[in-house]
Amino acid sequence: MTLLEQRLNSGAGDPAATRVQASALREQLQTASVVGDVAGLDARLQTLLGKTDEKIVASAAARQQARSEAIAAKEALVAEAEQIATSATSWKTSGDRLRTIVDEWKLIKGIDRKTDEALWKRFAAARDAFGKRRGQHFAQLDEQRGVAKSTKEQLVAQAEALSDSTDWKETAAALRGLMDQWKAAPRGNRNVEDALWARFRAAQDAFFARRSATFSERDAEQSVNLTKKLELVAEAEAIDVSDVKQAQSTLRDIQSRFEEVGHIPRDSMRRTDDRMRAAEKRVADAADAEWRRGSVESNPFLSALRERLAEAEAKLERAEKSGDATRIAKAQEEVASRRALLPTD
Repeated sequence: MTLLEQRLNSGAGDPAATRVQASALREQLQTASVVGDVAGLDARLQTLLGKTDEKIVASAAARQQARSEAIAAKEALVAEAEQIATSATSWKTSGDRLRTIVDEWKLIKGIDRKTDEALWKRFAAARDAFGKRRGQHFAQLDEQRGVAKSTKEQLVAQAEALSDSTDWKETAAALRGLMDQWKAAPRGNRNVEDALWARFRAAQDAFFARRSATFSERDAEQSVNLTKKLELVAEAEAIDVSDVKQAQSTLRDIQSRFEEVGHIPRDSMRRTDDRMRAAEKRVADAADAEWRRGSVESNPFLSALRERLAEAEAKLERAEKSGDATRIAKAQEEVASRRALLPTD
């Protein structure tokens, strides 16, 4: 009896087993050949049986609570796995977490077999779904990387084909277009991508380095040409136009040398040409003025008009000497009329 009380009070044993043993002991007490306080022992057994009933109820409640908590814990793991299966994209981290969930699962006890198997079936399905989705992702990624590799190999081939071109403007535009296509293309495997980019960039650098060297050489040549043309412009501007024929001859020589000089910087073309045109116009204007003077002097009609004007001016002079106002007025009118017929210089 004392042993049963100690076992029940310590919580070390199963209260149901203790009750069975206490009931058997009470039955044996009715026929036991013993001396002592049998009635007191029977009362202790009755009290013990009452306590075992209380312990049995409490133990059942504790087991139910533990079972509920264990089910809740595994349901939480299942829900997490299902969430990973449907939406996770951190493939390595998520895969590691699913393996950790298996380890945590094994530590959770106290669930009936049917419930545990149902929960495990859900977890296994979620894990399989994640594995399938991850496999599809990497298969698609491999396909995309294959497309990216093929696309960028073509871009590299085009860039390398253009790297030796001397059509500077069109090729530069074409290479910029290839760069835009490169940026728009999907990314491939990093090692492959880096190797292709190195080739693509090398082709571009080779072309632009040659273009830069050519432009530098051309700029230097055009700078020399500009100096030569400015010197010729200064010669043209300094031509003495008093002798028109000599001026025209000198100008033709300057123009010939001017045209033989090569290209000059674009930003200096307009200004240089304007100065040359002005010098040419100066000589042309002098030649035109001389022609007009010669043309007037050799014109017989104009000579006749000048003679008549001279006669009218002589009449006016005689009228003025006579003092006759009428004759003066008439003579003045005739002079004005004759003068109006002549071209002004």
